[in-house]
Amino acid sequence: MRDHPTAVLRAFQRIAECGSFTRAAHELEVTASALSQTLRQLEARLGVRLLHRTTRRVGLTEAGRDFLARINPALTAIDDAMESAQQYAARPSGTLRLTTAKAAMIEAVIPAFLEVYPEITLDVHVDNALTDLIAGGFDAGIRIGERLERDMVAMPLTGPMRSRVAASPSYLARHGTPQHPHDLQQHNCIRQRFASNGATYRWEFAERGRWFEIDTEGNLIANESQLSIAAARAGLGLVHLPEPILLDDLNAGHLVSVLDDWLPPYDGLYLYYPSRFHVPPKLRVFIDFVRDYLSEHIHPSPQGAHDDPDPTLADRRRADAGAERVLPARR
Repeated sequence: MRDHPTAVLRAFQRIAECGSFTRAAHELEVTASALSQTLRQLEARLGVRLLHRTTRRVGLTEAGRDFLARINPALTAIDDAMESAQQYAARPSGTLRLTTAKAAMIEAVIPAFLEVYPEITLDVHVDNALTDLIAGGFDAGIRIGERLERDMVAMPLTGPMRSRVAASPSYLARHGTPQHPHDLQQHNCIRQRFASNGATYRWEFAERGRWFEIDTEGNLIANESQLSIAAARAGLGLVHLPEPILLDDLNAGHLVSVLDDWLPPYDGLYLYYPSRFHVPPKLRVFIDFVRDYLSEHIHPSPQGAHDDPDPTLADRRRADAGAERVLPARR
């Protein structure tokens, strides 16, 4: 302990946190006398007293408090660096904290991923709000491309996606099928509220490459997609949601899509993270696994009549498929 500077600093850190040489020595598995000798040598090297010692307690001096505050971040950084380096010599492990939108379709991915990487613990926060990764302590987030935080590195997980407007056959039989987005003003629309700012989503459509919004009306507003789908399935009204989360009900005939020609593709799902310079192995394997899984099991790219009606629309809305991109910082 005397010869290794980091060990000496950790010894001082434990003494300060425990407030006792005896308890700190027990945790470090050394004798109290050896620990006391280490501390005296550190104080001699620095030329300043770090601890007040009495028969009953050990306390920090003013210099000791300042010294502890300065070494704590450095020791934490060393621990992180060692953990990261060790992961290159073994299978990735540790806790991976993620924030994901409710429509990100990773529910089926998680069990498959954990079966392959049981050493990794996933801590997943599901929320449609625009979450601050750094402030929230998250390693990465998953969002549709147009709703990413700025100044982030973004990795595409899927190709372009599209939304659908859908209702139950019974609702359409009673109220008719809208032929144009403006017809929705005569219908009961099940609306979505953004968790991030409380605003109600204005339904988006496109005509000849130009996007426009419709301010719909209806007697149900929800911030959870499954509630909206259940209400639509029960015949309450129309919903406007990403295609993948409606697909099972559409295929089963519980819901029928309308206005398809007015709903071209837009950016797909991206995984994003704060820094391009250090991607821990646990995050790297998650990115690769999720991208491969979604590519194999989900095919959101449009076909035939769902292709972009105008190339300018693709330029504006569609994400480049391929390598990571860095989003500009918000001004």
